[in-house]
Amino acid sequence: MAASTTRVQIVAEGRAQRARGEHDHEAGDREASGRSAFDLALFDLDFTLIPSDSGLRWARFMVAEGVLPGGSDEAYLNVCRSYVAGRIDIETLHAFAARTLLAVDADAIPGLQARFEAAVRAELPAAARDLVAQHLEAGELCCIVTTTNEIVARPYARAFGIPNLLASVPACEDGRFCGAYVGALCHGAGKVARVEDWLRGSAAQGGVSRPRRSIFYSDSASDLPLLEWADEAVAVRPDARLRAHAELRGWRIIDAPA
Repeated sequence: MAASTTRVQIVAEGRAQRARGEHDHEAGDREASGRSAFDLALFDLDFTLIPSDSGLRWARFMVAEGVLPGGSDEAYLNVCRSYVAGRIDIETLHAFAARTLLAVDADAIPGLQARFEAAVRAELPAAARDLVAQHLEAGELCCIVTTTNEIVARPYARAFGIPNLLASVPACEDGRFCGAYVGALCHGAGKVARVEDWLRGSAAQGGVSRPRRSIFYSDSASDLPLLEWADEAVAVRPDARLRAHAELRGWRIIDAPA
């Protein structure tokens, strides 16, 4: 086992060194030409751009708005704890999150989102705002890719100034949310599928189907499929599994507090 692990490490280190060499060469070319390092920057949301769970923040907002009964936010937090402990799966967690929309007419969502955006805008970490601004100012195509449902995630995207969002999509029936989702959650390998579908749609409108160079920021090992897909992966205050993988692959790790 130890010998096998050593071989894996040697191979991984060799790949990382080659990648760094290629990156340094490309960086020199880009510096000479004045071009941005990337043309696609992807960001996870929870515990990456923000230091907390967006669904919990939404639940607390909905309680404060009087839309959800008192204690609904604590119930959501308990479900999150069950997920972290491995007692429930991601589908169960997000089915519960979708239930925070059951009492809301779809027509009322824009107003709630506007007030939620105003509430969270002042809470955005300065470091995350600066990071996003650097990519936007470089003229890169920026997108949040999150398992959080799009009703909750959209206000964060607007607050950060990120024009594109790929998120899980709550289902509606007769103008009301029904507690289910349209298609699969934007999670795990599903994030790769959503990004590739989005890029194909962009290509059909004159954009590019595959970026020249992409970067993805995430905190979670659940995002390994998209981290491996990106040309550069950045682990942001990563969980233990992602940290170990990032160290093996030679990925950049950001440990600075949000």
